[in-house]
Amino acid sequence: MSTTSRWIAGWTIAFAATTLAASPTWAGQEEQFTPEFKAVRSAPDPKHTPKIMAPDTVKRGQWFDVTVSVGSGGDHPSLSEHYVRYIALYINSAEISRVYLHPVFSFPKVTFTIALDEGGVLKVLEEPTHSAAWEASKPITVTP
Repeated sequence: MSTTSRWIAGWTIAFAATTLAASPTWAGQEEQFTPEFKAVRSAPDPKHTPKIMAPDTVKRGQWFDVTVSVGSGGDHPSLSEHYVRYIALYINSAEISRVYLHPVFSFPKVTFTIALDEGGVLKVLEEPTHSAAWEASKPITVTP
């Protein structure tokens, strides 16, 4: 085997070994994970607990608004170093919608317009930049 062939074989093995190995987790990457990979907080906190404003009963298929604001006892800050990344709305365990917020330019309050076929529990998750997600829930009844 020639020297060139040995170099090619060696580099091929080295390349395959590094490429096929498990990808490392880079610093800061864990902060990009969604709540499915982190703990979710449900204990009340005046700056982080989502507040859900929605009717208790709706008609099947009728559009209605669900307004979510972050901070049941005051407004959550929206600063470049501390802001709400997103607000997600679920019915039972199915995600209906998610809104990503911009630091500084987005106030942590959104309105979703939805329609339901069945009742259940509306659940909201909001994730700030410095901690795991916070959740709140509200039962909703759907009539025919």
